[in-house]
Amino acid sequence: MYIYSENIYTPKGFQDGYLKIEDGIIKGIYPEVEPNEEVLDYSQNIILPGFIDIHLHGWATGSFTYEGSSKSLRNMSRDLVKSGVTSYLATTGTDSLDFIKFQLSEAKKAMDSWEPSLGAEVIGIHLEGPFINKEYKGMQKEEHVLNPSIEILENFIEIAGKGNIRLITMAPELPGSEEFIKYANKNNIQISVGHTAAEFEDIARLKDLGLGGFTHTYSGMRGFHHRRLGVVGAAMYFNDMYAEFAKQTGLTVKPEAFAIMYRLKGPNKIILTTDCVGLAHVNYEFYHYVRKQTFIPQGDYIKVVSEDGKEELMDKYNYEQVKDLEMNYLDSVKNVVKNVKASISDIVKMTAENPAKYINLYDKKGSIEEGKDADVIVVDDYWNLIDVFVKGLKQNIN
Repeated sequence: MYIYSENIYTPKGFQDGYLKIEDGIIKGIYPEVEPNEEVLDYSQNIILPGFIDIHLHGWATGSFTYEGSSKSLRNMSRDLVKSGVTSYLATTGTDSLDFIKFQLSEAKKAMDSWEPSLGAEVIGIHLEGPFINKEYKGMQKEEHVLNPSIEILENFIEIAGKGNIRLITMAPELPGSEEFIKYANKNNIQISVGHTAAEFEDIARLKDLGLGGFTHTYSGMRGFHHRRLGVVGAAMYFNDMYAEFAKQTGLTVKPEAFAIMYRLKGPNKIILTTDCVGLAHVNYEFYHYVRKQTFIPQGDYIKVVSEDGKEELMDKYNYEQVKDLEMNYLDSVKNVVKNVKASISDIVKMTAENPAKYINLYDKKGSIEEGKDADVIVVDDYWNLIDVFVKGLKQNIN
């Protein structure tokens, strides 16, 4: 199969030509093809590498963080392509060890049985906890917070399958962190700093052991003061570390705060994620202190009560009813384009290239190049999604 466009974005810039896909792999871009070849013609539209979300707990009709099942990941995969996400890390939270182990086994099951017809690919697991600091727990469960443990991580790796845990968010100031960070890196696991009371000096001392970046920058971490730089100061100062940002709604991080970090680090060291949780699937009455809403589970339905008294009952398995409970990846991208005047090249770096490099998958994902997975999206000049391909298979995005 060939995809034609005058605007195929590659690491060398835009190319005009026919993108050849064979057995789910990109074979190259050619100036012409034989008359009898199958060609999908997108002419003026833009072809980009698919979005990679490395921090995602749940989306729309599924929630890995609340349900933890392979079924929840299947529901998420089916829905994620509708916002341009072609691959993602199934992200856990700070929970009981038994539940995390269940999640890891279910994630492995989902990865082992995945095929392109199922939608976005689960490319690994992100452990957001339980090795975090109670002082900056955010919405994490304080009763399940633990100090870093190589023994626990070894067990996690055994259950998840070697190579499937790709990223861990942790508080590096906790006892046992140094050896834990070294061990994780030896196992090709990236470490992000998050939910942490660390000082700037802690990051400076430990970063070369294997601290790669920061989880949901600004949130869940010690802030910046000119005499006490904190974690935020470290994110600003160390230009070899990545700053991850969750969805750009303007609620958690003001656009101006994002713009400050963007000016300091540039698109080469920023990663866009959503950190969505699948709010329709909370399994207990939950008050969201940012959104000012209470979520009440009622069987296959979720009741959402706003502070002004407005109530809405939604079918949690109906995509159209629940898709707007959280901002999707593409809408977040549109906000970044608007707020910092990001170019197509900038967006590709933050949504595909950087996350792939960060979790050591750039040999397979993150750009349109020969030999890589044919995960591509088609957008128009206004970032409206036209089509999505996962390993060359056209997805149902309607």
